[in-house]
Amino acid sequence: MQEIRQQQINIELGEKEAEGIYANLVMIAHSPTEMIIDFARVMPRMPKARVQSRIIMTPMHAKMLLQALTENIKKFEKQYGEIKLHGGAQMQAKNIGFEPNFNGEEQEK
Repeated sequence: MQEIRQQQINIELGEKEAEGIYANLVMIAHSPTEMIIDFARVMPRMPKARVQSRIIMTPMHAKMLLQALTENIKKFEKQYGEIKLHGGAQMQAKNIGFEPNFNGEEQEK
């Protein structure tokens, strides 16, 4: 049997990145090989929202991100209580953002 070694990665966090970017809207699109996640900020009484950051990853990494978020939300709720979603089930079922059209190109909903 082969021994699997875990590689340690040294991650640097620059001053600008450490400040973070606030986003309150996420739009997700995909192709057969990529998941595109756009983080935007919507402000009251403003007709536009500007994308603050775009993350492009493989579907496998997107699924790993989903698992990590699910695990961390469970830990958060165990410590601080349930996170309430405003709008209930209707908000959860609503599609927000972009969906690929039949040509695989993004189209705005």
